[in-house]
Amino acid sequence: MTLSKTIASRIQEVYLDGTWVAYTNYKDQLSKVNRDQALHQVGELNTIAKLTYHINYYLGGLIKVLDGGSLDISDKYSYDVSDIHTEDDWQDLVNELLTNAERFVEQVGKLTDEEALGPFVEEEYGTYLRNLEGVIEHSYYHLGQIVLLRKMM
Repeated sequence: MTLSKTIASRIQEVYLDGTWVAYTNYKDQLSKVNRDQALHQVGELNTIAKLTYHINYYLGGLIKVLDGGSLDISDKYSYDVSDIHTEDDWQDLVNELLTNAERFVEQVGKLTDEEALGPFVEEEYGTYLRNLEGVIEHSYYHLGQIVLLRKMM
């Protein structure tokens, strides 16, 4: 198995169907959350809706880079979830995240090992591998928050 296929498999686990590391994944957790729960504020913590938007925002930006585009994402916009007025609005966000995750897994799996070990956009950002490992770590971090928020409700 190539390096990129190994990384793609790990990304698929955290988003779509894995249970090895965290015993759950985004698809599983978000399928159990309705709009009211997604918007429920626990203290000053981010809501599940904000966390879902945040993760999807970064996936969308990285997909653009893998498509040959520029890196245009910025932390300051990464929690700017639009209004979620209906259950359909919430489900649309969840579905967009899962669709982006599938697309991201596919794109990462197509990288050659040389590309995976090569510079990500600019050398100062490190390699694709370093950034993809960061995506996995970041994703598990926020998945853990979603799990805890669900338990706190």
